[in-house]
Amino acid sequence: MLCLFCALVVSAQSQKSSLQQKAESELEDSHLGTARSLFIRAYQDYVNHGKVRQGVECAAQAATLYYKENEYQEAFDFLREVDQLINNKLGSSSERAAAHYYTSKVRMQMYVKLKRGASAQDHLNAMSTHAAQSDDEEIKNDMLYNKAIYYYTFGQTTKGNEVFREMATKLTAQKEYDKVDEVYKTLIANGRKSNSASLVDQSYKSYLHWKDSIQALKTAEEVNALKKQIADDKTAIDEKDSSLTVRMAIIIGLGILSAVLAIALVVGGIMLLRYILLTRRQERTITEANENIALKAKFISNISAQLEPTFRKLDSKQPEVKALLNFSQHIQTLSALESSEEEIVLEDTQVQQFCESIAEQVRGRIKDGITFNVNAPKMTASMNREYVSQILLHLLENAIQYTPKDGTITLEFKKKSPKSYQFLVSDTGEGIPEEKRDSVFRPFVEVHDLTKGDGLGLPICRQMALNMKGELSLDPQYTKGTRFVLDLQA
Repeated sequence: MLCLFCALVVSAQSQKSSLQQKAESELEDSHLGTARSLFIRAYQDYVNHGKVRQGVECAAQAATLYYKENEYQEAFDFLREVDQLINNKLGSSSERAAAHYYTSKVRMQMYVKLKRGASAQDHLNAMSTHAAQSDDEEIKNDMLYNKAIYYYTFGQTTKGNEVFREMATKLTAQKEYDKVDEVYKTLIANGRKSNSASLVDQSYKSYLHWKDSIQALKTAEEVNALKKQIADDKTAIDEKDSSLTVRMAIIIGLGILSAVLAIALVVGGIMLLRYILLTRRQERTITEANENIALKAKFISNISAQLEPTFRKLDSKQPEVKALLNFSQHIQTLSALESSEEEIVLEDTQVQQFCESIAEQVRGRIKDGITFNVNAPKMTASMNREYVSQILLHLLENAIQYTPKDGTITLEFKKKSPKSYQFLVSDTGEGIPEEKRDSVFRPFVEVHDLTKGDGLGLPICRQMALNMKGELSLDPQYTKGTRFVLDLQA
């Protein structure tokens, strides 16, 4: 009978293992030996998985089944083993107290069955201490029930009634009506089994009184619930009336908005058509402009190509003639680069070796007193060597020309990402004026004395960079002279 309420102290959130479920099934079928063995296995399995509290509950079941078959010594020995495990495995005092409650409870039940009141009282006191320390409300409720059973069993009816009323009041306040009902029925059954007519009569009268009071309480709760439901329904109706008014306003607003949107769509459609027509005109204009630019570039290139044989008949030793020949070649080179559609071929190149070879080509032209540094790592990069060489050589020749004595020229290589890198050519010369920085890469912007340069070197270098899907630019952050940055993709 006392085991009937073990479920009261099992946490609602805990999940039973398959071993525990099998043990409970065997117990329901009255296979006590098999059930006990399964409870012991479930206890060991829970402990192995760190679930000591659930394991102890299974151990208490197993010990109960021992003494039900009059194997009291085995039950006491097993409980000593469980207590030792609790002390070793559980860290907090509240957890240890909750676990020890179950083992003390089984001992108390055994002494009750053996009619050894003093020993049962000792363990009841221990249970009370453990329940208080456990801070577990369900254990405290179970403690009240076991106190009542103890007092009724040993004829202390007055104390039993006090504890029982305390327990019934507490569970009723918590609206645990089913548990209180089960407790009353159990007490009545206990009185019948012990042939105690007074206990049966008293328990039955208390039970009927409690049933009447609970029925009245439930009726009051139902009335209050109905009143609340009516109030909620009234509030909901008021809210719906208000909502309907708001919805009507929204519908009217949406109708107006739809009309405005329809007008806007018509106006937008007209504007879109005009924009499409204008865009098509602009596309035709841009196409014609590009065609004209291409024709002009081809015309200039053709003129240059036609004039070049004539220039070659002149004395090439004359600076003017030499300048005209170079200008003609540069025009043809720039025109060919701009109109080229050939795919640029990239090759894996040893960066340090490549940079050193470029440096060797210009070292002989560096003026005394100028320091020339090459900073390139030992690594491989994919590049078009011809274009990159021409660009770097031109940038270095410019740096040599404009760097004063005691100045510094630097050729650097930097890896930006796994698929991008850059070459940097910097000098400590006087630098390019701010107002000319935008025009240095644009051809034919200024009139040049061709004997001093035609201004096409940097435009040609930038076009080569663009053809390699790269970029050639001036570093605006560099203030010690001039720094050109050639960004390329690997």
